[in-house]
Order: sequence, then C-alpha cells, then structure tokens
Amino acid sequence: MTAIPRSPRLLLLSTVTLAVAGIALLGIPHGQVPPATSRATAPRAATDPSSAAAVPPAGQPTVGTAPSTPLAAPLSPARESALPPHGEGVAGDRSVQRNLEAAWPADLPAHDERPLLTAGRALLRADATGVGRVKWPTVFPDSGGTVAPAFATARFRIQAAIARRDGSPEKALVHLVWAGMDRGGTFTDLRITDWFFTRTLEKGTAPWTWQPRI
Repeated sequence: MTAIPRSPRLLLLSTVTLAVAGIALLGIPHGQVPPATSRATAPRAATDPSSAAAVPPAGQPTVGTAPSTPLAAPLSPARESALPPHGEGVAGDRSVQRNLEAAWPADLPAHDERPLLTAGRALLRADATGVGRVKWPTVFPDSGGTVAPAFATARFRIQAAIARRDGSPEKALVHLVWAGMDRGGTFTDLRITDWFFTRTLEKGTAPWTWQPRI
C-alpha cells in the first residue's frame, strides 16, 4: 500500500481546524461582548465614583443638583419702583400717578377718596408754600402771622396723589408725591408726604378730619 504524503495530511488538519473556529465565531451574535470581557469590566463600573454619582438609587432624590431652568428676565423700572427716575419734569407726572395706582390699588369708595384728595392737596400746598394756611388753624396755629414759605409757590407742583385706608375703614391717609424749589434754590422732585385722617361722624362738618401722626 502506498503511504499518503505528509503534506496533504497537514493540509487536511489545517482545514478542519479553521472550519471548527469559524463555526464557533458564527455562534456569537454580532456586536456582543464575550462573557470574559463583561466579567472583567463589571466591577469597574460598580466602583467608579463618577458612575455612582450620575445615577441615584431608585426612589431617592438627587442632592446638590437642580433641573436647568431659563434665567428670569430682569424687572422693568416700573416694576422695581413705583416712581420713575428723577428729573423727568411735568411729562413724567402721569407715569408717577399711574405707577402709584398700580402699586397700591384703590380700597376706598369714590365719595371718600375725592374729599380726601382735595384735603390732602390743600394741606400739602399750605405746608410747603404757606398758601391757604388760615383754612387749617389746627394744623397751622401760627397761620395768622407772617411765615416765610419753605418752597417757592411758582416752582411747586404735586406730581401724584392717592388716598387709601389706614388700617381700618374709619382711618385713611393721603400719599402725595411732589416737586419744589427750597429757599436755597435747590429744586427736587419725587418728594413724598403723607397726611392722615379719621372719619367725621358729626353732621355739617367735613367727612374726614386731619389727625397728627403720633
């Protein structure tokens, strides 16, 4: 019997070996990591501090983090203050009045608000310029004498005025914003003065009476 040459036998063994290896590789799904590799990387994922902090335990809120929210828009000047900037002149008076009314909503009926505003304006004018003090002898006991006004009549104006309750329906205050030039020649606007009143129950008298603030 003739012996088979060695080279064909080696070729046959190599072919069988490659076939077995190919079958083994085809048995693993595409993209799957071999089991040995998964076991090697699992402990690292569990002990990595960055991974543990990124995902909190189930049912527990995160600490030290907050959802991303848009920044709030800056407040407009009208929202930051009820008064506009100084120096706008007569043109800004309407804005002063509007902002005061928005910042402090009305809480008095019109039949109370009207006489309060009239009295408050007259008191402020008399106090600042000396005009009409004789009408308020209890407020200005020295009105019969010669009193130099603190502010020039020509440069005095009331920029805005509101009347509101002062803690109860029987008490009220008149809040005034005004401008004027003092004796030294300094003109200043957005000055603030409050006058306080109580309701008058006597017939034949003004519905509201001025009261000093103690």
